[in-house]
Amino acid sequence: MQILIHTDRTIPASDRLQQLLEAAVAAATSRFGAQITRIQAHLSDVNSDKGGVDKRCVLEARPAGLDPVVATHQAATVELAIAGAGEKLGRSLDSIAGRLASSRYDTPGNA
Repeated sequence: MQILIHTDRTIPASDRLQQLLEAAVAAATSRFGAQITRIQAHLSDVNSDKGGVDKRCVLEARPAGLDPVVATHQAATVELAIAGAGEKLGRSLDSIAGRLASSRYDTPGNA
């Protein structure tokens, strides 16, 4: 799985940031293994130097054969934004996997 990181001019890319993203993505996608082909992470500071709860993380997962799944979280720090988006992404992927599993068993021949 590829993890692509995009940051705005106010958030410097670093090894620490890469490690945080890899940990959040690993936790969110652990059940899906090779089914996720790519993750794109977009990190931004919404209000720049004005302060406030303005760090945003958008994670976009590309499951093989399905539409992209996107999760967004905004928080006071980049770390919290990454963690929140990772949790949301995991819940979204779990929901999609559950719907796909139930649709396999709800086919007309299985009733």
